[in-house]
Amino acid sequence: MLSHASPFQTRRFPWVVAVVFALLVPGPASRAALGCTVAVVSGKATPDGRPLLWKNRDAADVDNRMMFFRGLKYAFVAVVSAREGEPEGVWAGLNAEGLAVMNSAASDLSTERRPGNGNGVFMKAALGECATVADFEAFLERTRGQYDLAADFGVIDAGGGACFFETSSDGYVKFDAADPRLAPFGYIVRTNYAFTSPDLLKGGGFIRFERVSRLFERARAENRLDLGFILREAARDLVNEKLHSHPLTAPLPSDPAFPLYVNTNDTLNRNSTVSVSVFHGAPSRERADLATMWVLLGQPVAGVAVPVWPAAGFVPTATAGEKTAPLCDFGRALISYLYPDPRGRMPGYLNVNRLRACGGEGVLPKLLRVESEVLSRAASALAGWEKAKPAPAAVAAFQEKLASWALDALRREFQDIKIP
Repeated sequence: MLSHASPFQTRRFPWVVAVVFALLVPGPASRAALGCTVAVVSGKATPDGRPLLWKNRDAADVDNRMMFFRGLKYAFVAVVSAREGEPEGVWAGLNAEGLAVMNSAASDLSTERRPGNGNGVFMKAALGECATVADFEAFLERTRGQYDLAADFGVIDAGGGACFFETSSDGYVKFDAADPRLAPFGYIVRTNYAFTSPDLLKGGGFIRFERVSRLFERARAENRLDLGFILREAARDLVNEKLHSHPLTAPLPSDPAFPLYVNTNDTLNRNSTVSVSVFHGAPSRERADLATMWVLLGQPVAGVAVPVWPAAGFVPTATAGEKTAPLCDFGRALISYLYPDPRGRMPGYLNVNRLRACGGEGVLPKLLRVESEVLSRAASALAGWEKAKPAPAAVAAFQEKLASWALDALRREFQDIKIP
């Protein structure tokens, strides 16, 4: 049973490595079907009563970084493609009013190619102009026909709003995660097809949709649909239920010459995943400053998430950089170790032995240990900020120090991973 309802038809170590840094451009298997996995969660489904928004971004642009923007009305932070010096579009972001916006492409909503800019440019404009979900909907109405759109837009705000908008250039349909008729369990998940599309065979991400639905259903039933669940379990999930493939729990071969591999083209953590964004909503409109963007640059099984706040006035150096972000650079180098074979379609195959057990501990346990410390330090800071609103300089100093610590910790844990 899928964990939401819709009025529309459901479709369907010791190690030494020489890193080939440019290796991880998504291979042929993944280029054919780039997409995203996303979710919007209302406060009624989370243990702390605050909404959540999540995006695993799958794209050909493997270099992602964070940027700070001053919009028409509001400042915001967002994930961008690093190849764009001054990016026209953004791919997930949070503004100073506590509004978070992200998208997943839905090709089955596209009609003919329209003049005008697309999904990323639209989101950049919306983050700079909108403070609430209602503002976002009004912006959709006001700009109808001005953008070339085909997306599921996810939005949360500081008042607890949590909605999806299945959007084309001609219009949209709103799905409220707090509406029991549409989302009886308080959340909605999407991949790369729309429930409002007239063509039931178009779109993509059907295997991912089934898997993420099952994970969220279980977490909701156990009252643990929170930030930690999304970062540690959903974003990094490697299960392909169609193939009965469970690589994180399957027995590992004892002979290192014949390791266990998994093809990650249809898993939630994909070989084409280039960043993770999780937005933890504000407790109230009066404390919109407490809304937090957690960003992991790179593939989830090769990085750690760090927090970023618009109130800081800039983003941490480890997430930005002049051309590429140091955290993303490190993640790409680690991915070259986890996906060691560059031939043909082999860049889509992850070495599970290296992920779980190389060096006695494995890559993933080391990453989770570092990330757990980041989460703990951030939670302590936020607890203090709830009692007394911090100055922007204090927020800036904290996020810079924490992201730098995370990068240094990764370098200590993986001393043989070299970045050319």
